[in-house]
Amino acid sequence: MIEAHGLTKFYGHKKAVDDLTFTVRPGVVTGFLGPNGAGKSTTMRMILGLDAPTAGTVQVNGKPYREHSAPLHEVGALLEARSVHTGRSAFNHLLALAQTSGISRARVNEVVELAGLQEVAGKRAGGFSLGMGQRLGIASALLGDPQTLILDEPVNGLDPDGIRWVRNLLKSLAAEGRTVFVSSHLMSEMAQTAQHLIVIGRGRLIADTSVDDFIAGSSRNLVRVRTTDPHALAVVLKGPDVSVVTAQSGALEVSGLSTDQIGLAAGRAGITLLELSAQQTSLEEAFMDLTKDAVEYHGATMNDKGLDALETAGADR
Repeated sequence: MIEAHGLTKFYGHKKAVDDLTFTVRPGVVTGFLGPNGAGKSTTMRMILGLDAPTAGTVQVNGKPYREHSAPLHEVGALLEARSVHTGRSAFNHLLALAQTSGISRARVNEVVELAGLQEVAGKRAGGFSLGMGQRLGIASALLGDPQTLILDEPVNGLDPDGIRWVRNLLKSLAAEGRTVFVSSHLMSEMAQTAQHLIVIGRGRLIADTSVDDFIAGSSRNLVRVRTTDPHALAVVLKGPDVSVVTAQSGALEVSGLSTDQIGLAAGRAGITLLELSAQQTSLEEAFMDLTKDAVEYHGATMNDKGLDALETAGADR
């Protein structure tokens, strides 16, 4: 279990993390989400004692990380997969870590197999692809058979087979009762992997809830309705907290009412419905909706002049 209370971190005058309080519980995969610059990496570093908080406390399995006598047996972490001695083979990198923590050579062989590194175990880690480096980093995190896993972007650079492997691995570890705390910018993957979410923006806590409740709470949840008389139905449905918009297809998109409420209202008004379906928001849409005011770095939208300039430049080549 990870317990953070009032966690705050300043870098000079910049407040990177602002009074964060949350608990990551065992038995579920907890996703850690936030826009770039939200403070996710800083928070993970403070959990692992790599950065000291300006204020607040954080404990892992009942005590600060630095107070564990055998930390690799308590917490496995992946913050930067490239933090390896590039001249060592994958096997020797793991063996060196194992020997500093009283971990057997047999366990090294186990994690090599678990991470799918058998064919490259004797090769220098400096020549690994990004995806293979990620596998080695995950193997390092699993080396001590820890009760708590903290992984920052573990699927970065992995191919679809590797992503599925990580997804199934995290779920199986959580099913064993372990604490699994994982960050990712891949919302589609988080939707398939995590059961609980902690979302931050500009260093502050935005949400601490289940994935289902997070999506259900999005203001973008819509109900699609097709009817023989869309104008009449729109008049019936409109209210202070209800939005009714006509889509290009002629269907109505309704927010603020459930499918049951819309069906009952149409029935009372004698309006025939041809389609009534909930258009549930994706995790990505819910995330974008909730964090839109917490994004520090926005890309510019290409206007018509910019497009014309690109086209002209291409024509001149």
